[in-house]
Amino acid sequence: MAEKKRMAKGLVVQGSILAIAGILCRVIGLARRVPLQNIIGDIGNGYYSAAYEFYAIILILSSYSLPSAVSKLIAQRQTRGQYKKMQKVFKGAILFALISGGLFSLAVFIFADFFAKTLMGEAMSTMALRVLAPTIFIVALMAVFRGYFQGLGIMHFTAISQILEQIVLVVVSLSAAKILFGVGSKYGDLMMNQNYGSALGAAGATIGCGVGALAGLLLMIYFYLHNKNAIDKRVLTDTSKNRDTFLDILILIARTAVPMILCSTMYNICGVVDQSVFNHYMIKIGEEEIKSFYWGVYSGKYKVLIMLPIALANAMCSAIIPSLTASIENKDYVSARSKMATVIRVTMIISIPSAFGLAILGKSLITLLFSGEINLAAIMLMYGSISVVFFSLSTLGNGILQGLNRLKTPVLNSFIAFVIHFLALLLMLYVFKWGIHSVVIANLLFALIVSALNHFAIYRTIAYKQELKQTFLIPLISATIMGIFTFLTYFVISRFAHYAIALFVSIFVSIIIYFTALVLLKGVNEYDLSLIPMGAKIYSALHKIGIYKD
Repeated sequence: MAEKKRMAKGLVVQGSILAIAGILCRVIGLARRVPLQNIIGDIGNGYYSAAYEFYAIILILSSYSLPSAVSKLIAQRQTRGQYKKMQKVFKGAILFALISGGLFSLAVFIFADFFAKTLMGEAMSTMALRVLAPTIFIVALMAVFRGYFQGLGIMHFTAISQILEQIVLVVVSLSAAKILFGVGSKYGDLMMNQNYGSALGAAGATIGCGVGALAGLLLMIYFYLHNKNAIDKRVLTDTSKNRDTFLDILILIARTAVPMILCSTMYNICGVVDQSVFNHYMIKIGEEEIKSFYWGVYSGKYKVLIMLPIALANAMCSAIIPSLTASIENKDYVSARSKMATVIRVTMIISIPSAFGLAILGKSLITLLFSGEINLAAIMLMYGSISVVFFSLSTLGNGILQGLNRLKTPVLNSFIAFVIHFLALLLMLYVFKWGIHSVVIANLLFALIVSALNHFAIYRTIAYKQELKQTFLIPLISATIMGIFTFLTYFVISRFAHYAIALFVSIFVSIIIYFTALVLLKGVNEYDLSLIPMGAKIYSALHKIGIYKD
């Protein structure tokens, strides 16, 4: 039991480090998107999103899944004590990143006009996409270093570099966007194009992505060089023979990375396909002038808030892949099931109340953070916030299956969900005429299907049966109680105080009510509390007042 607690606590700590960094990065990113939206407007956000959605797809194809793939391979070799092979995997991954990142970066720069105009249906995004091209190369290299240290179980290097990257990104993006928006507006008057300022401002915003990534890469290189002596000493202790050639290593990396890349591509290609289908639909019905506005509201407001709590699932996914890989290498299936149960329960305890909070307080949050259209984004949050739960589950499911060496299964599951999502989107747009709301619902359907298929695959692989009461039912009941108190608190306070005051008081009340309900309903036990700092003292205090009994 003590060993089980130690392993679970280590996994939660590793995930927590990345989760805290991820959430901080989301908050910093939100701090950027809010003034950015105010600088370049909803139309400019539409241009920026079109470029960024396509850039995200290319990033996935070239490097996005490299951290997970490299961490898995590094963890395998570290578990076996094969330090020479571990270093050769690292060097091979660097070569892989140079090739893939360089080729994709060059392709985007040369064919930016075709990608923006023909594929995305947003010609004014060409400048922003071209500026993003060099970033692909930089991120590919950075991904290898992050995956290397994650495979060694050193999560804080990745966390620190992520935070630095985001800080630099925000400063440079906002500065460049403001300067170039002003310049573009002046040229737009001369060119008789009132949207030129928004397009150039969007391009300015993308400059920060490259500069931020470069800062993150330089920091990771520093960490590696600073620890190189310790790494070399471990390599010297390895007496095994390393007969793998660089070609063998490249093939191994490709075999590991490609399924992960395809899985991530299915997720992110939804955004590209959704925007392309939506834009062409709006053009067909004669509303081309407002398509960028609608997409700017969806991507710049609704999606930004939805993605914030999902950062926890992404972090837990990064933490569990090398940890699960080690358990599977040692054929310790009891430990593997325990780790899976822990990360799913922790993620659901956070994700479920987050969905309730966004649905209830969404309009006030949007009003506080953004300018421009408020009501449309608030309506999206009311019915779309539940996607936080399903995207978190689907993300974790992908990571678990990859840790179990079922690399192809998440790809197939995501592809099935993508096809159904695509057909549903067409039906909702062209038959039901639901407009931008079709995109929200289609994405929710995608996440739901992936979650269900992944769970079935995990059960078949390792006979894992998901515990329901503490993982889902009690958090759901607690969140419902929280939601009632949150709504009433906001309703009462907003009658006589500013909405921002009512919002912050309601958030504070919701946190207290939720965790009180969670404890009273025994949604967390002594074991769960032992995984968090001061957990033993919290349990002792609750035991003394009679909430927990021997």
